[in-house]
Order: sequence, then C-alpha cells, then structure tokens
Amino acid sequence: MKSNIMDQIGRLMGLRYKSHPWHGVGIGKNAPEIITCFIEMVPTDTVKYEIDKESGYLRIDRPQKFSNVIPALYGFIPQTYCQKEVAELSCQALNRNDIVGDNDPLDICILTEKTISHGDILVEARPIGGFRMIDGNQADDKIIAVMNNDAVYMQISDISVCPDMVVERLRHYFLTYKDMPGENKRNSEITHIYGREEAMRVIECARKDYNKKFHSLESMFTE
Repeated sequence: MKSNIMDQIGRLMGLRYKSHPWHGVGIGKNAPEIITCFIEMVPTDTVKYEIDKESGYLRIDRPQKFSNVIPALYGFIPQTYCQKEVAELSCQALNRNDIVGDNDPLDICILTEKTISHGDILVEARPIGGFRMIDGNQADDKIIAVMNNDAVYMQISDISVCPDMVVERLRHYFLTYKDMPGENKRNSEITHIYGREEAMRVIECARKDYNKKFHSLESMFTE
C-alpha cells in the first residue's frame, strides 16, 4: 500500500513539533503482522483518556465512576479509520445492512507482562484476534494484540490459545466501561471473538478507509 503523504509531512514536522499520533505516525513497515500502536490508557489509570483528534494531545474524556479498570494497554492504530470498509465486514458477518463505521481510528488492546506506568507512548504489537463489537448500529471493533517480543505473551499467536480469563476480562471491560451510574446501559454487544487472520483483515480495511477519508489531504500536499 502506498505510503501516505502524512508520513513524509510527519517526519519533517517532527523535527520541530510533536507528530500527530493519528496522522503523523506510521503503522509500521511489517503491518499488519507487526504494527505500531499509540497507547492512550494503561491499567493504573482511574480516568479515561482519549486522543484529541484536532491537536493530537491526550485529553480527559471522563472519570471512571465505576471501579472498572482496563486490564491491558489500550489505544489505537495510527493511520486507520473505521468507516465503510470496516462496517461492511460486520454487515457480512451479521447478515445486516444497517451497520456504519464509528468514524474513529481502530481501537487496540495490547497484552504484556510488563507494568507500563503511563500512556502517550508508541508500542509495537502483534495482532492475535479481536472483538466484533457493535455499539448501537456502529462497528466498534477492538483488536487484541500482544506486545512484540513480550517474555510471557510472545508465544501466543492467536486469541484461541489465549487464557480464557484474560479474554473474559477484556470482554467484560468493553461491555461495561461506557456505563454511567443512574443511566440506562448502552446498546453495545460483542457478537464475535475472531482470530488473527480476521484481525489483520479488519486492520487492512481500516487502512483503506483511512486512505479514502484523507485522500484529498494527500492530494493537496502532493500538488
């Protein structure tokens, strides 16, 4: 796949300014087998951080009002976007025609034995599977990966051989982390847990969606 013009702009601007984690960081030359990920949250965080799409800085989305802690590193895959291509995968899997993308970069959870003290970092990871999550009528896939060369998780090549308790903790988190006290539960569900091959397929679709979405920007800089 052709390198995005933002790769070149990011390298030049990075000499003076911080690169935008979504647009200015490359996904990695060995993607989708090994991918570069931006980490927003770690298991010790008691508030939910997320990237501010305009500035590229982390911002506080909301305090966690329930004692629900992310059980792994959590962030997104740079230069991905969840729109038509990603939504179509969910439509095909669920035999539906009403699912749309959530207009966000592709989310990822990374398993590691190491204690990482803060987010706002880049991590290399190997996808092993994912959750096909539907939030209302929006595709909200969560890719599950292991930190590349992790001493404990490096031998796991597919989510099918990942310990059941690890998968269940992740599943429980994603089904409850948006719940707020006193409010009705959100209409979210995990319809499938898929393996490595499907995860890489989702990543490639998200890359296509990104290139389609930001093609006009690339053309502007090219011209």
